Amino acid sequence: MTQKPWLNSYPEGVPHSIDLGAYHSIVELMERSCEKYRDRNAFHNMGADLSFAQLDYLTRNFAAALQDMGLQPGDRISLMMPNILQYPVALFGALRAGLVIVNTNPMYTARELRHQLVDSGAQAIVVVENFAHVLESVLDETPLEFIITTGVGDLLNSPKSLLVNFILRHVKRKIPAWSLPGSLGFNEVLDRGIRLPLRPVNIGFEDVAFLQYTGGTTGVAKGAMLTHRNIVANLLQSRAWMQQLDDTQEIIITALPLYHIFALTANCLTFLYLGGSNILITDPRNMPSFVKELSRHPFTAITGVNTLFNALLHTEGFSELDFSKLKMTLGGGMAVQKAVAEQWKQVTGITLVEAYGLTETSPAACINPVTLTDYNGFIGLPISSTEACVKDDSGNLLAAGESGELCIRGPQVMKGYWQSPEATAEVLDKDGWLHTGDIALMNPQGYFKIVDRKKDMILVSGFNVYPNEIEDVLALHPGVLEVAAVGIPDEHSGEVVCLYVVKSDAALSKEDIIAYCEENLTGYKRPRQVHFLDSLPKTNVGKILRRELRKI
Repeated sequence: MTQKPWLNSYPEGVPHSIDLGAYHSIVELMERSCEKYRDRNAFHNMGADLSFAQLDYLTRNFAAALQDMGLQPGDRISLMMPNILQYPVALFGALRAGLVIVNTNPMYTARELRHQLVDSGAQAIVVVENFAHVLESVLDETPLEFIITTGVGDLLNSPKSLLVNFILRHVKRKIPAWSLPGSLGFNEVLDRGIRLPLRPVNIGFEDVAFLQYTGGTTGVAKGAMLTHRNIVANLLQSRAWMQQLDDTQEIIITALPLYHIFALTANCLTFLYLGGSNILITDPRNMPSFVKELSRHPFTAITGVNTLFNALLHTEGFSELDFSKLKMTLGGGMAVQKAVAEQWKQVTGITLVEAYGLTETSPAACINPVTLTDYNGFIGLPISSTEACVKDDSGNLLAAGESGELCIRGPQVMKGYWQSPEATAEVLDKDGWLHTGDIALMNPQGYFKIVDRKKDMILVSGFNVYPNEIEDVLALHPGVLEVAAVGIPDEHSGEVVCLYVVKSDAALSKEDIIAYCEENLTGYKRPRQVHFLDSLPKTNVGKILRRELRKI
């Protein structure tokens, strides 16, 4: 591919390419930042600060303890936590020990958790106590050897940590009973590590750092193998693009979960590299509390999905906040709506800049110039050292203005899917192009626009939902003869799941379906609508026609 019209549209000062030799691993980048910015705050949560020096100290201890347990470089460790201070400590501690991170949604049902732990072969897990009962229910079916549990308040300033844990355990009764014999407490592990040496680990640029689970373009969840090279490249690319951020301490609001690739890279890792501070929001669904927390910090950046920005705009007190320090608002994960972008600009004075990425691209692939003055409806330009193109079904390049599948090539593109060579071959071609499954077009200036989706994937508030998974779960219900899942538009979350069911039991009700889904599917995958039909539309070979169901 020789034509790259987007390069002529790059903002002033943004390089066409990055220096991939700047760092050899995420660990090297983290250790340099901890040394350079040791007196700054790296993370803040529930009134407690964690400095870069403390992060260096705690992660060293955590890594040493993991090594002492017998975990070896390349072993997988699951992190099953919301946005709390223990997450970055466990994350960087495990990486320093040479382990591979398996980010796990703490809201997973037993079925979803079992699949991820078994598929990844995770030998260890760090799980917040609130969800330990789910782990207990599947433990005997997993390869886990080491379990570390933590209370939400474990790293908050004492005695506050004791108070927070006590309230959650005994007053609010938010922690169901659980029993995990042989498990260790998070602080117990840290204390062990103080007395242990940290053995040097040789981490290669092509070593896998994360198994980040996604459905890819279709099917059940697969682990995208993101290497240290992939992640470091994306951090350098993001930094090159965000020219308005400087070496003073930037403060970013981190409301999206760190187990999601967007917040993991754009917030946690990028701002660690910048010497910035992440304000971790544990429960962003509590909007009044969220806005109150925002009022306490002179934040300079915030990332989110369209639904988050929309919810903030409609929460009392948000419009009265001080936005004088705000430099950047980045929206991704799902399409940003024009009305939300325009209202955000009106309230904050800052343009809501839309970006595009995938788990498979670590995630950033295209970003609009941060100097953009108004919403433009495009996902932006391919970032530094990144190529993008539009291809037809035969793999031919299409000209500007023509619609086809968006393909991405660059150093941030994943190594492949974990233990799934067939699935990898479906999305990564011989020339290194990642086929995204999104239908796009490019304008003459090199800006890309998503116009449709090639696959049946449903996008709920930035989370991928795959009809096949939902249908497989519902097909096990004894009262269901046939089922099809489709996405339908929703003004709040972009799309929601809608089910069409053919009964085998006449007594089956919508309430039965909803209750069954609550047991087997995490919240964003559950249907918001259920319709019963006498039959489902099919092709002459029996394939269900989801596109016909969307017309009903």
